[in-house]
Amino acid sequence: MKLDVHSIDGSKGAQITLDDSVFGIEPNHHVVHQAVTSELSNSRQGTHSSKNRSMVRGGGKKPWKQKGRGVARAGTIRSPLWKGGGTVFGPEPHTYVKKTTKKMRRLARRSVLSDKVKNGNFFVVDDISLEEPKTKLLVKLLSSLDLSDRKITLLVDSEKDNLFLAARNIPNVYLVESLRASTYDLIDCDVIVAEKSGLELLNNQLSVN
Repeated sequence: MKLDVHSIDGSKGAQITLDDSVFGIEPNHHVVHQAVTSELSNSRQGTHSSKNRSMVRGGGKKPWKQKGRGVARAGTIRSPLWKGGGTVFGPEPHTYVKKTTKKMRRLARRSVLSDKVKNGNFFVVDDISLEEPKTKLLVKLLSSLDLSDRKITLLVDSEKDNLFLAARNIPNVYLVESLRASTYDLIDCDVIVAEKSGLELLNNQLSVN
């Protein structure tokens, strides 16, 4: 499978051959769902907490005597029935980790990439390096590809400070290093724009030998 390689001014250059084992497979939607669910779940801190009746300060003294007052008996002012009392079955800190195998994570990313390529939502740019952090330079590139109103994930080979500064001021444009791109990064966009060198790194990471 071949794709056109665009220059930073939007013009088409040579073509690049994509590895069919990475960009030409039949997408496994079930594995993609599992991978995305796992990634989103693993990103949760799980530090939510509440105080039960034993944790709430005070309440050690019995409010009134057991009998003779004509009101309901009470043993503590920190009962869950009382205002300011403890919480029953409230949230407690726990882990949300959902494990997936390395093989599943790789298959999920290959599935998303293949789906993007199949539907024409994958573009390759020769080099996205910017000499200065100017948003208008990146806007010009996206406009030349007719992607101004799309949600875009930019895949680059390494950290690029100027590109990061230029991209952060554009709504719905997200910059990700190709080797760190998760399944969610790849699927949570309309279009993927990959730098040629970053694409080669991603291909080496996901290719099936």
